[in-house]
Amino acid sequence: MKRAGPTDTGCPVLRSLKHVGESWSFLILRDALAGATRFDEFQRNLDIAPNILTSRLKSLVDSGLMEKRRYSERPPREEYHLTERGRDFRPVVQALLAWGNQHFAPEGESVVIVNTETGEQAEPTMVDRRSGRPLSDPVFTNAAGPAANERIRRRYPAMTEFQLRQVSRGRGTDR
Repeated sequence: MKRAGPTDTGCPVLRSLKHVGESWSFLILRDALAGATRFDEFQRNLDIAPNILTSRLKSLVDSGLMEKRRYSERPPREEYHLTERGRDFRPVVQALLAWGNQHFAPEGESVVIVNTETGEQAEPTMVDRRSGRPLSDPVFTNAAGPAANERIRRRYPAMTEFQLRQVSRGRGTDR
């Protein structure tokens, strides 16, 4: 018997993957971030079967990452636009692009991120907004947050009571 997949444990990574972890969904979001909105654009860009595209677009709409907007009454046609939640996915796509270029592009970079004002190639990295330090710095780690269930608390080191109070007030912690 085939297992349906991991059970939701409250893990934000797992919850995110349930919405965008399927490769077609991820690629549809990538193309939407690049400006695609119409069914035929997605189909042409991705070379995806219409039934699969229909299913994935419906899933992305149901997840609140995209919304449908009618652009023609006869025949009825709709465009798919990113919602704020979908637009917030841009840094995830850019991070994966940069990581893929670094580790899985033996022939060289086929797609790069550039600054549209200067034309310079960007070198994306994730940084802590408060300190400006890269999250790759060893001082950063995952910790059980205020809403963590018991399973997550067993997996991740606990935050101190002071840190929990700061996070619940939206202040974070100072290092």
